[in-house]
Amino acid sequence: MDTLLICQHDPVYTIGVRQDGFDEEVQRLKKLNLNCEYYKTSRGGLITFHGPGQLVCYPIINLAHFTKSLRWYIHQLEKCLIATCNRFNVTAKTTEHTGVWVHDEKIAAIGIHSSRWITLHGIALNCNVDLSWFDHIVPCGIHGKGVTSLTAICDREVTVDEAIEPFVESFCDEFDCRVVNRTIDYSASIL
Repeated sequence: MDTLLICQHDPVYTIGVRQDGFDEEVQRLKKLNLNCEYYKTSRGGLITFHGPGQLVCYPIINLAHFTKSLRWYIHQLEKCLIATCNRFNVTAKTTEHTGVWVHDEKIAAIGIHSSRWITLHGIALNCNVDLSWFDHIVPCGIHGKGVTSLTAICDREVTVDEAIEPFVESFCDEFDCRVVNRTIDYSASIL
């Protein structure tokens, strides 16, 4: 069954498969005594941060149930995140860089992997995350761009709990599916 796992992480920097120099980057960050974890992952993309105040979703879906195309999948995730932002009256968009943006600031990151059309990894939507964590890196390897959050744009506190339902609704709309079993830990099975 296709599943959405929704969570928040303790502070962690992750680096995708395309980034060389993982050990050097981790050593540089460790010298800053940031009190966080560091992991190399199998997702695409470069270095990013995950932590409290960020809605992280790991869709574990069989693209054969939808469309067997990673390009299509990333585009659907972007549309889902844009629709989620719209539900908070935030106008977001895509650019030539993967993810979702408000002006020149990234509000949501996407990093995926798939094996035999089963998806792994997923998205991170900045709700009320402490944006200073991103000051220590070049987020997603994109120079000259910033990072923002729903809280910063809406000029009020937008929590992860508040964003879950709009995100799940947007996911269901964009992927033409429905939630069939939802548990308290916010994982959801979809059809």
